[in-house]
Amino acid sequence: MNIAALVSGGVDSSVVVHLLKEQGFTPDIFYIRIGMEDEEGYIDCPAEEDIEITQWIARHYGCRFEEVNLHKEYWDNVVSYTIETVRRGLTPNPDVMCNKLIKFGAFEDRRGHDYDRIATGHYARTADIDGTAFLSTAVDPIKDQTDFLSQLEYRQIRKLMFPIGGMMKSEVREVAHAAHLPSADRKDSQGICFLGKINYNDFIRRYLGEREGKIVELESGKVLGTHKGYWFHTIGQRKGLFLSGGPWFVVRKDIDENVLYVSQGYDPDAAHGHKVTLMGFRYLSTDIWGDFAEQEIKFKIRHTPEFHPGVLRPLPNGLVEIESADRIQGIAAGQYATIYDRDAHLVVASGMII
Repeated sequence: MNIAALVSGGVDSSVVVHLLKEQGFTPDIFYIRIGMEDEEGYIDCPAEEDIEITQWIARHYGCRFEEVNLHKEYWDNVVSYTIETVRRGLTPNPDVMCNKLIKFGAFEDRRGHDYDRIATGHYARTADIDGTAFLSTAVDPIKDQTDFLSQLEYRQIRKLMFPIGGMMKSEVREVAHAAHLPSADRKDSQGICFLGKINYNDFIRRYLGEREGKIVELESGKVLGTHKGYWFHTIGQRKGLFLSGGPWFVVRKDIDENVLYVSQGYDPDAAHGHKVTLMGFRYLSTDIWGDFAEQEIKFKIRHTPEFHPGVLRPLPNGLVEIESADRIQGIAAGQYATIYDRDAHLVVASGMII
């Protein structure tokens, strides 16, 4: 089998190569370079140390190494999507778009089409049911990353391999230590990759500027303060409001008037809801339910360890609605909901929150 392994220099993707070699495979290793380029020059997201470790892994295991520069594709697709989504007052998810359009999109077009399988260090699994490949959840519920993969298409899913999906994070670290991998103790990457070392608000300010607006208490209509633009704030946000007497949560945004509405308290009712409406609902692999009036599911609307129980219903105009058994905090338009079967084993479908 001809395998391409996407390796970033982190412990997870390094262990992927180790496991593949143990299974008798010698994958070709690819390092995807993405970054941000502006008038001040090229800002590379991953440190050079990442490339050095990836090259070490390739030499150590006798694998061919290749660096693939997808900077332009990343800018044209993921960075521009992020800016435009924020401009519209929605909450973007660049990680979802990066997986769909870059790691398993542009890379496939550039190099991946030459390979039978693409292996990555994502915490996820695949399942074969009657000859159809399904995306399924990882053994480690805290590290599970299926929500970041929920916009993949079937042609992408059927080529993927997730060698660490059946392991706990602690087990991955143990394997890395036992194999004396240089990435064994490296911290997991945090934040939005294309920003590199740039602060997120500085990035948004560069492209959308600032415009002062009011911060208003939802329940009373009282003006509590000002902000520098709705695009710096997301639904459910608590930090960065600089209001006394808190905690305060952003619960609504008036895009036309540039007003933030907030509610007080650690767990305010206004910051929660039981219903989530989705557009662009689609099955990842195949329609397993057919025409349905109601369907019991598990779901996520953000990257958390919890799978919420709920009921899925079709609405007019191609929309669907999730009615949650739990109160859900911070339902943010623009984010993606990931829909699982009732056992939270298979990723069945996804859609964008409106």
